[in-house]
Amino acid sequence: MSMPAPTVAFDTPIEWSTIIVSGPQAEEFLQGQLSQDLSGLGRQPVDSLLLMPDSVVVTSCRVARVDDRFEMVVERLVAETARSRLARFKLRTQCAIDLRDGGDGRFDSVGARVVARWPGAPEFARDLAPHSFGRSFVDSTVSFAKGCFTGQELVGRLDARDASVPWRLVGVSGPDAATVDEVVRRVGPAGPQGVTSAVERDGRVLALAIAHRRLVAEDLGGGVEVSEVT
Repeated sequence: MSMPAPTVAFDTPIEWSTIIVSGPQAEEFLQGQLSQDLSGLGRQPVDSLLLMPDSVVVTSCRVARVDDRFEMVVERLVAETARSRLARFKLRTQCAIDLRDGGDGRFDSVGARVVARWPGAPEFARDLAPHSFGRSFVDSTVSFAKGCFTGQELVGRLDARDASVPWRLVGVSGPDAATVDEVVRRVGPAGPQGVTSAVERDGRVLALAIAHRRLVAEDLGGGVEVSEVT
């Protein structure tokens, strides 16, 4: 998947873009591409996911039906990647896919997103399936009753088997970002672990990170506290 290189996002404003899907087969097309059920959708947006065929999350989005089109609000960092991913699967389908700047996203800033413990572009850049981001995230973004969509197979299998994924989103706090990152990388094999988003609050760093599932059972020390995002 062509995604930005994994970096740490600090407390800055989040810029949003809107992908507009229009045309007589727009709903049929998006029903096969997004994880949320769009039947009966109106102007009130719902959270959904755009996945790769192997179930890796490209991005989350807020999607709504506006008149005769669908509007997907995504972080600008991944907007072109998401548009290209949709265009790849638009085969003999009567719909148009356009991209514009602006949109009403879930959060105004990285800091607000970290406090809410909701993953964003830096977390999705680690090439993980939805269940790595917690049960509540899956429940908020995936419909298991809507029928098939791209990337559904692994997501459905993980959910049906209540499988334990090795890499998980965690909330971490500590004295500084470097210490927190070192602790997160201490456990597990080499992989996507590390701090992904961080904000300073009251002299401590609050962060989102990807960690191996064994980390939450460790006595971390060093003033670092970690909790799995459920």
